[in-house]
Amino acid sequence: MNIFDRYAPFVQDFIYRNNWEALRAIQVAAGDAVFNTDDNVLLSASTASGKTEAAFFPILTLFSEEMPKSVGAIYIGPLKALINDQFLRLNDLCREADIPVWHWHGDVAQSHKNRLLKNPSGILQITPESLEALLLHKHSYIGRLFGDLRFVVIDEVHSLMRGDRGGQTLCLIERLAKLAGVNPRRIGLSATIGDLETTGKFLSSGTGRRTVIPRIEARGVRWRLSMEHFYVQGPQSARDQEMPEALPVLDMKTDDAPASADPGIGYIFEHTRGKKCLVFVNSREECETVTTTLRQYCEAKHEPDRFLIHHGNLSASYRETAEAVMKDEEQFQTTVTTATLELGIDIGRLERAFQIDAPFTVSSFLQRMGRTGRRDLPPEMWFVIREEMPESRAMLPVTVPWKLIQGIALVQLYLQERWVEPPKLDRLPFSLLYHQTMCTLASCGELSPAALASRVLPLSYFHRITPEDYKILLRHLIATEHIEKTEQGGLIVGLAGERQTSSFKFYAVFKENEEYTCRCQSQELGTIVMPPPVGEKIALAGHVWIVEEVDHKRHLVYCEQVRGKVPAYFGECPGDINTKVLERMREVLREGAAYPYLMKNAVARLAEARHSAACSGMTEEPLICLGGDMWCLFPWLGTYAFLALERFIKLKCAPQLGLSGLDSSRPYFIQFKMKAPKEEFFRVLAEMEKQPLDPMELVYPGEVPLFEKYDEFLPAELVKKGFAYGILGIDEMKMRIRSWNKV
Repeated sequence: MNIFDRYAPFVQDFIYRNNWEALRAIQVAAGDAVFNTDDNVLLSASTASGKTEAAFFPILTLFSEEMPKSVGAIYIGPLKALINDQFLRLNDLCREADIPVWHWHGDVAQSHKNRLLKNPSGILQITPESLEALLLHKHSYIGRLFGDLRFVVIDEVHSLMRGDRGGQTLCLIERLAKLAGVNPRRIGLSATIGDLETTGKFLSSGTGRRTVIPRIEARGVRWRLSMEHFYVQGPQSARDQEMPEALPVLDMKTDDAPASADPGIGYIFEHTRGKKCLVFVNSREECETVTTTLRQYCEAKHEPDRFLIHHGNLSASYRETAEAVMKDEEQFQTTVTTATLELGIDIGRLERAFQIDAPFTVSSFLQRMGRTGRRDLPPEMWFVIREEMPESRAMLPVTVPWKLIQGIALVQLYLQERWVEPPKLDRLPFSLLYHQTMCTLASCGELSPAALASRVLPLSYFHRITPEDYKILLRHLIATEHIEKTEQGGLIVGLAGERQTSSFKFYAVFKENEEYTCRCQSQELGTIVMPPPVGEKIALAGHVWIVEEVDHKRHLVYCEQVRGKVPAYFGECPGDINTKVLERMREVLREGAAYPYLMKNAVARLAEARHSAACSGMTEEPLICLGGDMWCLFPWLGTYAFLALERFIKLKCAPQLGLSGLDSSRPYFIQFKMKAPKEEFFRVLAEMEKQPLDPMELVYPGEVPLFEKYDEFLPAELVKKGFAYGILGIDEMKMRIRSWNKV
């Protein structure tokens, strides 16, 4: 029996109604794995390839044959927007079969949640944070809610593998399964996974099952890709030069920007009118700035506003308004966004995506370009690389257009090698260990130390945590009153711990800034950090507001809308760049290849950069003298190996080299003053690299490097250990030093 024939009649009818001529390869492969094995399944295929339906068609068929006696499947999505979208899609499919679809997150009405608690059934769609809240506050309901749970579907699984959030998801599934007495099959969905085998093992952790990974041959897709460079001020790189090898603009402009417009932002303004587009940026601050600027151009041209905004600090109403407008086929507006629209939410027939500067990862590039190219249109992305023009006396490192080179490297890595960042799963997650310990105590009540350890330490994500480390943690938490020891020797949540576990922000393990909710009369705008004094202005939701009152006790800011432009601030947004990307950036500067997607300014700027690199020797010699005793090191290492090298030089080598004034532009270069000659620099590094190195030696004296959300509640020795052994890329650093010695 083929897969289509195996589907339930209501699934077949759904396929007919949607005029599908045939099942896609991913749907056939998923059906075979779900129907004919008892294994977990990892489905990796391009965006808009039908992965969600591939997972749920066979699940719903099995449910229709034997309806679960509780919630039968949990769908875990990384974003509320994605859950809202999938909720609507799955409702259409399930209505005929009388299989209810529930969703549960902070924006869902309590009445909807109460109906699920009274009648646990069907499919539950939820974020990791809301699942944590459910386990914490509805602990006694878990057996009834999930006693016949058969599947857990994890969407955009790659996005949950970047840090503690993926670990939290695994811990939640394992805790829930143990409480409910079930062992559900796991199905992971993703468009961009760098190491399928490692991800498959991660997905199966703690289940005793293997993971089936169908190999789907991707059909060739033609991209419409362009990359242009703009100086923020002054003449552009190409000026009036003829560039026959440069790509012409992919489409005629449909508007004219104001004469004084920022060249890069003006370029976006001119090519979005009458179009449905996304503009991706790398931070919420930039999202606000770009949106405000584009709206000012509309105002200057006496045109109606055609720009929307979408990022994580906006209120639900603003986000959902942008999503609804983008889905409306009759409206042609452009949304400026961060990663919140990077993932699989369907926002209709998008004509193109813009990317301002380079994203940090190949995965992000693919996800963002994958937002377009649906419904028979080719994927289309326009890179807009913006740079302040270097001063005439600027030193070599700051004259390199790093974002342009990084953008080219990301594209070439995928085009030439089909490479995507592999997951990093060898960390020491002490912050998450604290979180899961407190969650377990808060939900279960009093437990003996042995009982608590038996519930937490066996969770598969904590495989590198030793019993001795856990004892150190518990002793510290008792001493700091996060945990209290009862007269009977049991452990309960202490007074300091209650202040954490009673906050809704405790459900999340990703780091947040202290946020203030902004309101204009009855309208909630979103959140900011570090509110300015009364009378100052803030940027939020693509508009400018004047602060009328700040309520620090309730964390509220009351404001009124005004005209103008001010910078926004939502907290730092660091990016993690892989060593493979930096190495490919070096090749971009070395090679003479032309890239067919570069436009004339980008071609000219790349030629300038290659000329400077060749003259200086920076791609062949890692250490360049900038003049006198000023030196610059180009290690071509990713973020965490670069961080390790920076510390290794400071702590292990600087005294012998007379090195001072070390200044890093991570992860591109390190500048410093040095009295020793170049040969001595490499000799000392090679000599020190051969010495035994305890990673803890790369923690600065007195430093407690707080990286993760709950590090502040950990004993200093565990914070240092987690950083030294789990964050610093020491192996890559040592390999790079050895390679310099060979040269």
